Amino acid sequence: MSTEDVEAVKNEAKSSTAGIKSFLSGGFGGVASVLVGQPFDLTKTRLQTAAPGQYTGTLDVVKQTIQRDGVRGFYRGMGPPLAGVTPMFAISFWGYAQGKNIVYAFTPDRKTPALSYSELAFAGFFSAVPTTLVAAPVERVKVLLQMQGQGSQALYNGPLDAVSKLYKTGGVKSVWKGTGATLLRDGPGSAAYFVAYELIKKRLTPEGKAPGELSLGAVVVAGGLAGVTMWTFAIPPDVIKSRLQGSPEGTYSGYLDCAAKTVRHDGVKALFKGFAPAMLRAFPANAATFLGVELSLQAMNKLF
Repeated sequence: MSTEDVEAVKNEAKSSTAGIKSFLSGGFGGVASVLVGQPFDLTKTRLQTAAPGQYTGTLDVVKQTIQRDGVRGFYRGMGPPLAGVTPMFAISFWGYAQGKNIVYAFTPDRKTPALSYSELAFAGFFSAVPTTLVAAPVERVKVLLQMQGQGSQALYNGPLDAVSKLYKTGGVKSVWKGTGATLLRDGPGSAAYFVAYELIKKRLTPEGKAPGELSLGAVVVAGGLAGVTMWTFAIPPDVIKSRLQGSPEGTYSGYLDCAAKTVRHDGVKALFKGFAPAMLRAFPANAATFLGVELSLQAMNKLF
């Protein structure tokens, strides 16, 4: 085997290892995000989907949840996101890289490899397209499980039971209900997320250093603030998505009908239900994500 062949094999192995590390580290980051963010997420979903007057606010949701189910009640519906985080995060960051490649493909004569913020926004939005295929059914099941425990009879014994019953009653279409709504939330949200992350990293990078040399603390801050930025854009479409996915069949004819009925019955302020718990969750959950990613990468780099 020639020297060139040996180098090619080494480069291919290195690329394969990097892909495995990215996939696994994304999974660890996602698990950390779910563990930290689940109580906030459950509170947000219950505020968004509850009947008018059931809760007076965020603290009332917390109080009633503890009274009914104890602290364990805050982790209802955690199975679907835990099962889905590894492929979701892996696909999201893969999609972000592919979005960048598309930009490069359409701008062959560019003067610099650095992408503008509008180009980063495109790549971020594009990342949500493949991710939605996994995220939509995960969100559908999670919302249904989180809505249980609000006084109504429990219909599902867990994630697998929920998927089974949804499939029996409505087929694949029922399991993936809200796919378009999920994309309408995650597309703009991902665009804002990645742009904010790159911008904040750039601002936190000391002069003369590259963003890749940032301290772990700075990366956590950038990730946390990026999460806050993302949810600032994502709350109204998230309300519509949650109501659409948690509603009985026939309640809404689609996304626009759900939005119109929500505003007509509850006012524009209903589109911002769950804003407080979403904001409270955004920083720690996304900080935990990047902490999980970085620490797992460091550990894997020492092992292989």
